[in-house]
Amino acid sequence: MVQILNSGSNPTSGLGSNRLSSERVRRKNEARRLEILHAAARVFRRRGLAAAGMREIADEADLSPGNLYHYFSGKDEILLFCQDRTLEHMLAAVKAACASKVPVAEQLRAVMSAHVHCMLDELEGATAHLEVEALPEPLRAPIIAKRDAYERAVRALVAQGMKRGEFAAGDASLVTRAMLGAVNWTARWYRPDGARSVTEIARSLSDYLVRGLAAAPSTRSARTAAVSGVRK
Repeated sequence: MVQILNSGSNPTSGLGSNRLSSERVRRKNEARRLEILHAAARVFRRRGLAAAGMREIADEADLSPGNLYHYFSGKDEILLFCQDRTLEHMLAAVKAACASKVPVAEQLRAVMSAHVHCMLDELEGATAHLEVEALPEPLRAPIIAKRDAYERAVRALVAQGMKRGEFAAGDASLVTRAMLGAVNWTARWYRPDGARSVTEIARSLSDYLVRGLAAAPSTRSARTAAVSGVRK
């Protein structure tokens, strides 16, 4: 007869419990870091990035300076968190748009709308998203790499729309930079207490920018027919 010892115990239960506890801590820390990011945004908007200090950010977040340093080692790390998070969201938006089956114009409209939301939702119009040059070189390099990857992805959408005849022919690089400049500039003029919500701004601006690229109907029909003929 085999005697079962400690039948009520599970050798893996402790590991599972530890993983669950660790995940809770991670989520809690992430939520707190986002709260601090919002507080920092308000300080950046009032004082400007250069003049904002960690003590002011701690006061705005209702934390002691010591507690603030538990989450961020300094203003550079807050900026890095902000910019990296924003770029990850924007890269994900491009990936999701490209995976859809809708026309290129709709894909680009979705990307531009998501870009505006990334600029305005979390940092409420603070320009910290744009202050890449304020980061020290070791922190700046990976952010620039992600920013360039995002710009290439948007440019590829614009070029694809031109090739398919959805957009008027032109310089895809120039068009892309003009569009990104327009959506980035929202962080400089947006005010949370303004007349229009972020959703309204995102919808109106993305629609305006994409409609401005549209090819004339006759050109679009001819290009579509040519592309169809090549595929056949």
